[in-house]
Amino acid sequence: MPEGEELEYLQQQDRLTNTELLTLLHQVLIPCGFTRFRLTGGEPLLRSGVVDLVRSIAAFPETQDLSMTTNGFRLAELAQDLYDAGLQRINISLDSLEPETFDRIIGNRGRSRWEQVWQGIQTAHQVGFSPLKLNVVVIPGVNDHEVLNLASLSIDREWHVRFIEFMPIGNAELFDRKGWVESATIRQQIRERWGLTEGQIRGNGPADVFRIPDAKGTVGFISQMSECFCDRCNRMRLSADGWLRPCLLNETGQIDLKTALRSGVSISNLRYQVQSLLQAKPEINFKMRESGTTGGYGRTMSQIGG
Repeated sequence: MPEGEELEYLQQQDRLTNTELLTLLHQVLIPCGFTRFRLTGGEPLLRSGVVDLVRSIAAFPETQDLSMTTNGFRLAELAQDLYDAGLQRINISLDSLEPETFDRIIGNRGRSRWEQVWQGIQTAHQVGFSPLKLNVVVIPGVNDHEVLNLASLSIDREWHVRFIEFMPIGNAELFDRKGWVESATIRQQIRERWGLTEGQIRGNGPADVFRIPDAKGTVGFISQMSECFCDRCNRMRLSADGWLRPCLLNETGQIDLKTALRSGVSISNLRYQVQSLLQAKPEINFKMRESGTTGGYGRTMSQIGG
């Protein structure tokens, strides 16, 4: 979380309602070719009616895959309902196995949240989520000493630990102060300890996947900083406030579907706008932001989720 900043929450009237979201999915996005969906954040488990939303999206005949990225804090109480509603896969943020480090990363100033998140992970595993992925953002001097301990979670459990290079999204000061650790460095640490072989896992993400020999799970590496994968990205982001973006980390080219829908713009017109944005997507990516050819990104990682 950004250091020393108060959280700003979207007002209810500024967010897409579940009905509006389902309308956009079923009448606009699915007809434009979207069939795989991920609920992310911010934090999707804070959304009122999230289980019913999952059930509705899973019920669309066109839905081929439905997954979620969560911080895991409410997962212990909701995992079974989400699984029964049709959620197929889940990614959980777990940047540290040390409660004090974990709480420092999430900006917690009260009681520790680590145990609640760990229980959520255990519950998700027990109810049957597979694959179950754990996302680790590695930050020098903060949690980089835990790489081997985190990787070892994949040995005895069918868990998939994914190491993500730290990116300067909404936290440029911390990035400038701490820097980032290349995936190649992390990979070498694991290889020297146990060895690594190529692995596979069901999903649609950008991770390069490996397996510690004889491990039940895998370790993956998402290397946007050192090995940019914009050229093979096929994702779009519909934010909670109704903006559709062709790049998760770049606000260039976005369209405001919420305002258009509430203003009575026709469904056919909305589809035309989405199709036009899809055609522009190859030219709008994270690399543009890094090269200074766009106006940057105004949201933090804690706001945009995974």
